[in-house]
Amino acid sequence: MNPPAATAPPRFSRYQKFVVGMLAFLQFAVILDFMLMAPLGALIMPALAIDTQQFGLIVSAYAFSAGASGLLTAGFADRFDRKKLLLFFYTGFVLGTVWCGIANSFETLLAARIVTGLFGGVIGSVVLAIATDLFPQEMRGRVMGVIQTAFAASQVLGIPVGLYLSNRWNWHVPFLAMAAIGAAGGLVVAWGMRPVTAHLALPQERGPWKHLHHTLAEPRHLLAFATTALVATGGFMLMPFSSAYIVGNLGIDLHSLPTVYLVTGLCTILFGPLIGRAADKYGKFQVFVAGSALSIVMVLVYTHLGPVSLPVLVAVNAVMFVGIFSRIIPFQALMASVPSPAQRGSFNAISASIQQLSGGIASVIAGHIVVLGADGKLQHFDVVGYVVIGALVTALALLWRLHRTTALEVRQEAGALP
Repeated sequence: MNPPAATAPPRFSRYQKFVVGMLAFLQFAVILDFMLMAPLGALIMPALAIDTQQFGLIVSAYAFSAGASGLLTAGFADRFDRKKLLLFFYTGFVLGTVWCGIANSFETLLAARIVTGLFGGVIGSVVLAIATDLFPQEMRGRVMGVIQTAFAASQVLGIPVGLYLSNRWNWHVPFLAMAAIGAAGGLVVAWGMRPVTAHLALPQERGPWKHLHHTLAEPRHLLAFATTALVATGGFMLMPFSSAYIVGNLGIDLHSLPTVYLVTGLCTILFGPLIGRAADKYGKFQVFVAGSALSIVMVLVYTHLGPVSLPVLVAVNAVMFVGIFSRIIPFQALMASVPSPAQRGSFNAISASIQQLSGGIASVIAGHIVVLGADGKLQHFDVVGYVVIGALVTALALLWRLHRTTALEVRQEAGALP
């Protein structure tokens, strides 16, 4: 499906570099919105007097609303200029983030997360559709490598600053600051990005619901959606309770959390583009396999840690995230080749929806598995690790099957097989 490149990969033009940078920034804003909930959980739960199940519901509310929004948008995703579609949903996302910043109760924060998810959940799929429209197959590993480092940048820049602002003032301030910075980035995108309309020249089905149905009914798409659901499980199960686990179980001081996320993010920023290059050079599926093996080992180590020193935790966390990104980057590049150009927006919207819904379910499950003990420690966090590993192994098996199926279809279409 994605054979190793035989020649030197093409270089990026100046405009392509700008587009990749802007898409990475938008991903940064959306991911940071989710990522902030994990480290701020240790502050939000006591501030709003809520338990782990309620906090898990707050996290999953974003995922469920984002999933519903993706499904509703899928039928229309290929009928508009992708730039205009992106800016519409990004504007709603920024306004939802402002609401998160002024929420003062469990109910209002829950409502704010639902609204933010309705808009934010579609952004990632539009970003991927734009990246796939504008960049050929042999460049997508590097493109996804840069875009996915937005996750690491949120750790390096966003989470430490967010924790500092919340420690200096309160947990509301990081959301308001993020909304202000996000709005500025949106204006740059509106000014500098050209319309993305090439897909509009392709034949379109008459009705959006028929378009949605055909995208869902494609057997290869169904296999890709099932794999996406399992790939999303790990992050949504581990991250929402990571700060409570680090502080309560591992004995790391709350004020040391920025250091943990800073070093981890720097390592991921360093390795993200390298992983993308490796995916283009050696094969995207091969890199995914290596990343899955490393992730399994590190999830086992991380979820079975006892009280440790800060350097040990930083090292474990950094290696674990390198493994996670060694899966995410090639996986996104592989998924970009699954749909036809005329179904790309719809496929990505459905994929994002399934990712959010499965992540929301995973977050709720994790909230019921772990229990916050009277001593402030999370109980049964190791069980969450076992569930994550099961999802990793199953996702690897499904992607192997999808890889073989797609490669066979490509060879048949080329006339290599009868």
